[in-house]
Amino acid sequence: MTSASVAPSRIIRIAAALLIGPDGRTLLVRKRGTAAFMQPGGKIEPHELPVQALARELEEELGLVIDPAQAGFLGRFDAPAANEPGFTVQADIFRLDIAAQVSPAAEIEEVSWIDPQTDGGLVLAPLTRDLILPFYRASLTA
Repeated sequence: MTSASVAPSRIIRIAAALLIGPDGRTLLVRKRGTAAFMQPGGKIEPHELPVQALARELEEELGLVIDPAQAGFLGRFDAPAANEPGFTVQADIFRLDIAAQVSPAAEIEEVSWIDPQTDGGLVLAPLTRDLILPFYRASLTA
């Protein structure tokens, strides 16, 4: 194994959403007992497709029921895990444009809609800060 590779047991596979509201802001969530805000979503179970995991997690965490067919796959992104030191998150990211109200549930303590051109004054998870928000910003100027 080279130093650039990551042992499979150190990878957390997740599906997450770039949720975009009607005003162009994006929704971030913070789990109970943590500091960093991130895209909503969660771990992919062995029997699930990533988009199925996303739909399940959005309903559990935000009370948001989505049509998986409306989730546009943006790509797979890897970054250091925000809440598990020494782990890497490997995230399948989907874009969803929503107008529905959301409210924190399950392990989600707080939600925040932010202007994607900023960090919203929040502590952001590496995946969100370094990859997802810059990716979204670049799509707005393309």
